Amino acid sequence: MGLKTPLYDLHVAQGAKIVDFGGWDMPLHYGSQLEEHHAVRRDAGMFDVSHMAVLDLTGGRCREFLRMLLANDVARLEEFGKALYTCMLKPDGCVIDDLIVYLVADTWYRLVVNAGTRDKDLMWIQARAAEFGVTVLERKDLAMIAVQGPNARLKVAALLAPAQQAAALELKPFTAAAFGSWFVARTGYTGEDGFEIMMPAADAATAWQRLLERAVQPAGLGARDTLRLEAGLNLYGNDMDEQHHPLESGLAWTVAFEPEERDFIGRAALQRARELDCDRLVGLLLEERGVLRSHQRVLAAGVAREGMVTSGTFSPTLNRSIALARVPSTTGAAVQVEIRGKLHAARVVKPPFVRCGKAMIEI
Repeated sequence: MGLKTPLYDLHVAQGAKIVDFGGWDMPLHYGSQLEEHHAVRRDAGMFDVSHMAVLDLTGGRCREFLRMLLANDVARLEEFGKALYTCMLKPDGCVIDDLIVYLVADTWYRLVVNAGTRDKDLMWIQARAAEFGVTVLERKDLAMIAVQGPNARLKVAALLAPAQQAAALELKPFTAAAFGSWFVARTGYTGEDGFEIMMPAADAATAWQRLLERAVQPAGLGARDTLRLEAGLNLYGNDMDEQHHPLESGLAWTVAFEPEERDFIGRAALQRARELDCDRLVGLLLEERGVLRSHQRVLAAGVAREGMVTSGTFSPTLNRSIALARVPSTTGAAVQVEIRGKLHAARVVKPPFVRCGKAMIEI
């Protein structure tokens, strides 16, 4: 038996197929992964993401601490509620985890980290926080629901008090605000608009039921993966990990090398890596029948070293097989992928594949 979120009993009652995910019993789907995927692209779907860890960091030197801890620069967060996507790195520049950090108040930042890396993240952060007088509190009292899709924000706003609805709808992307005991963020992991809501665990079941009444489709891990891959979003453990740095994981944009005097963990290693001919993370579109999966070999004419698919799936929106792959920098526009011992032609493309329900690449 794994760990359970406050919504576990509802998932079972709604007929979800439950699987182990990083030690948590989580819904894979509720009958049709395909229907759940299309609901998010066309209307609104909701995901239980309460397994993710919410960490509140407080203290007078919190900003200074996070500028050292994270590859992106929290000094860019100049307004309360603003959010920043970043990686947390080892001294060798490789990725411990990717996360979102929110500026809540002058001496209060909120981090949302991945479920599978929760324990090592906490140990890493706590081991360095004491020197700065920073307190780290894991918010086990909170649940988290992501509502995504073109109609998602309107359906979430309907759950708020009338006086709060306009303010919620006016939130800008990568911004959050408190509405009573709910912390509502205009963020997501699907390539669609929507909200991620952190709320008291006691509120979660009622909120889920009220969203059901507004025809929001429950969606599981399966649809979450096809949606995020269509959106070209990395998955920790596949597209980035402790053996690869952000520059070879399509995440150079998350590293703030300016100002030069900011000495974050992993900076020296990344500066050296910038001078090397690093591998790069690219998108692949399969030109033939078949399904791309992680760990498949990627070969290119005239390139001695092989690449590898890091994440692959069949795209319900494009009706084609797509993937992210780490390949040598000299790889051109055409490659071959080995699927079950046979080579299949694929085209190198720039992610995202889909954004806001529309194809972003030429099919």
